Amino acid sequence: MADDIKIPRHIAIIMDGNRRWAKRKLLPTGYGHKKGFDTFVSIADACGKLGVEYLTVYAFSTENWSRSAEEVDTLTGIIKNSVSSYIPKLAENNMRLRVLGELHRFDKATQKALTDSIESSQNNTGLNVNICLSYGGRADITAAVNKLLASGKKEITEKDITENLYTAGMPEPELMIRTGGEIRISNFLLWQCAYSEMYFTDVLWPDFNEKSLMDAIKWYSGRSRRFGGTEGETKK
Repeated sequence: MADDIKIPRHIAIIMDGNRRWAKRKLLPTGYGHKKGFDTFVSIADACGKLGVEYLTVYAFSTENWSRSAEEVDTLTGIIKNSVSSYIPKLAENNMRLRVLGELHRFDKATQKALTDSIESSQNNTGLNVNICLSYGGRADITAAVNKLLASGKKEITEKDITENLYTAGMPEPELMIRTGGEIRISNFLLWQCAYSEMYFTDVLWPDFNEKSLMDAIKWYSGRSRRFGGTEGETKK
């Protein structure tokens, strides 16, 4: 790999475009979501090989619950079945899985599949894979503040909030990628992405591949990260 390519410690991805991908191919929506999960698996593998330490993906937002009951059932079924089948892959590639979000809102079978996956990977020391399920950035911040208030805190600092988010103990994402052509962050990691470099691509998520990932990383490598200052990159 070229010396001028900087590999982010933490990459966050909004995996957008599954439904449009399926529609363009005259396929059921569920097939698009399934293909999207397959893409997630391949991108996680690529990130692990590149030396990325954390990968956080937006798989199911708090707003997604408002979709039709049929699509929600399809999505949760794919999550349950795909995560269960991914356990051997996690172990094989030494990845550690976490779920960020309101896991309690899923049915018991889905909760168990996710919990089993999490527990089986906790001793792994490679790529940390965070799957955001029933996640919202505003809800994340609100829950952190309420937790601090319940603890008796009278004055809350930025450090307090950071240490009580789902991502506590993790570095903030240096690179946020959104596929599918939309140019917004859709309530994803609002606090954590305050200084992330944001890369938007028209590629639909099921078509996103290792080359697409490297295109994003090369773009990121050319950015000067000043964090509000006037000099070059001040921290990584």
